Amino acid sequence: MMSILTKIEKIGYSILLAIVLFGLYLGLSDDIYFDVNYAQEDGPVEWGTAIMLLGICILSLYHLLRLWGTKKILWKLGTSIFVVLFLFAAGEEISWGQRIFGVESSEFFIENNAQGETNLHNLMVGETKINKIIFSQLLFLVMFLYLLVTPILYRKFGWFKDLANNFAVPIVKWHHTIAFLVVTIFVALNPASRTWEVYELAFGAIFFLIFMGPLNKEIFERE
Repeated sequence: MMSILTKIEKIGYSILLAIVLFGLYLGLSDDIYFDVNYAQEDGPVEWGTAIMLLGICILSLYHLLRLWGTKKILWKLGTSIFVVLFLFAAGEEISWGQRIFGVESSEFFIENNAQGETNLHNLMVGETKINKIIFSQLLFLVMFLYLLVTPILYRKFGWFKDLANNFAVPIVKWHHTIAFLVVTIFVALNPASRTWEVYELAFGAIFFLIFMGPLNKEIFERE
């Protein structure tokens, strides 16, 4: 697999593997240290995730501005959605800079957010976090479809290929899928309670690599 990887992909995977394995080591040897220092709120893992998500947003915005005059409306719509989606995800990850700037939460978020923060993913529906319903269960389903089903459909059906290309949807290469499955195994082996913070970082890093070098890289070329 390494022979088909670009230099950026090799570096990216190497760094990601080091982060995941170091997290697994900490989780197995000192899960309290992992939770309190490695994967805590505003810690290195959370900030890494936010940076990756913001990087995808900026990369999508770059494509949008650079190719605006050469692409059709559906391509512009799809790319614009990615800009907004990943900007939202990055903002949510750090509670929109609330702790950085010392901004107090409104009464609504104090009463309805599990952590009293200004974000949506920690809002409560009864006794259940929205994060568990949408950002965990639904996200897992989306990831499964995107990483395992979409590449097959893209290779087998012309109509699906045209649909993905028209809306500027980056298609994963198989090494992206393999990397995510490997990371999933390592994260699942980590007994620390905040191990899924590392999973979010892996999500951001692998998606950044997908947007950097998708199977259908022609979607980011001039027509």
